[in-house]
Amino acid sequence: MRHILPCGARHRLKHVTSVVPVRHSGLVRGLPRTFWYLWTGTLINRSGAFVMLFLEIHMVAHYGFSATFAGLVLGLFGGGMALGSLLGGVLADRWGRRSTILLSNLLLAITAVTIGLSMQPLWIAVLATLFGFWNGLGRPAFAATIVDVLGPTARLRGMNLNYWAINIGFSIAAILAGVLAHAPHMTVFLLNAAAQLTMAVLVYFLVPETQPVIKVEAAPVSGSIKAVFTDRIFMTFVLLNLGLWVIIEACKLIPIAMHQRGMDPADYGTVIAVNGVMIVIGQLFVPRLIANRSRTNLLAVSAILVALGMGSVAIAGTVPLLMLTVMVWTAGEMFNAPVAGAYIADLSQAEMRGRYQGVASMGFTLANFIAPVIGGMLLDHAPPATLWVVLAGMGVLVALGYWITGPARDRRAALLTQPLGERIAA
Repeated sequence: MRHILPCGARHRLKHVTSVVPVRHSGLVRGLPRTFWYLWTGTLINRSGAFVMLFLEIHMVAHYGFSATFAGLVLGLFGGGMALGSLLGGVLADRWGRRSTILLSNLLLAITAVTIGLSMQPLWIAVLATLFGFWNGLGRPAFAATIVDVLGPTARLRGMNLNYWAINIGFSIAAILAGVLAHAPHMTVFLLNAAAQLTMAVLVYFLVPETQPVIKVEAAPVSGSIKAVFTDRIFMTFVLLNLGLWVIIEACKLIPIAMHQRGMDPADYGTVIAVNGVMIVIGQLFVPRLIANRSRTNLLAVSAILVALGMGSVAIAGTVPLLMLTVMVWTAGEMFNAPVAGAYIADLSQAEMRGRYQGVASMGFTLANFIAPVIGGMLLDHAPPATLWVVLAGMGVLVALGYWITGPARDRRAALLTQPLGERIAA
């Protein structure tokens, strides 16, 4: 069967003779040492990422901001991440993964301290946007580095382990944000900066540049970010992922729903803790559960679980029932994350891997902006159950989208994970 490459790909492949991956000596538990350095960096970075958690807790109570303005700040952080991901993807390909990660962490450390020194609403909004931008800047390079060091057969396992580290780190950060709630004001921001700098030191001394070296017969033709946006199979997958994560990120609106029903929003911490506990305890078992199963079917099932769980919030009137809804949609999230991550890696062309990871990251982070803004409007201006019913319907549509587009996605992934010589012959 003759396969069709993304727009412009065949033109570039005329000049490429081979793609030489960077060699990484030593395997630990079947994965390269470089991966485990990155895994450790993820754990350190996410454990210290409590600036935005701190602001979520204190913007209204201690800073004196209105709830509307606090929501805007959180939305600007998400929007900054989405924009930073696009530039970060380009830098990862043109400047290198390692340099982009180092720049991101240094700028995050500086901005974290600056946020701590600021109390004015305008400055907090601007700095939150920048903080999100620098956060997004490093994500594509980090993801591309993981993909670079893992072969196609190890990607699912590696993505699952990294997602596990992200959630362990988030759980630690959430605990620390609460413990440090009454600590001196600058403590949180200085600790966050220290975590970013520790990550930078780890990358500087232990993580090599992993960008594949492309040997060419003639001058290489550099792909632009536009080539990614015109890759219909990839962009369809990104949009489906965006739809799914808009539903998941709507969990931030559960406290408002609780308040509308006369429940204590303070119990939200107990409700959402189910998400972190399930992922920390169960994520390592996911690869065994999904081994040798259709990735397309797994994505469709994950979307149905998310739809069922979030839709059930409409009728969950007690804390235990809300905890049950979280269990359902968290199961969907746990199945989706490693499969989607492996798909994104497989659908990315090696010479533009950073750009592909940047656009994919933008899709995920944009959900942080869309969910609270649109969801908040529905909660304010529509009947209480409307938001959750809409989210359930979205989940069903996403599941259908995953299933319908699966065959084309699998053909593309199979083609791009072939050795380059076979790919050109195809």
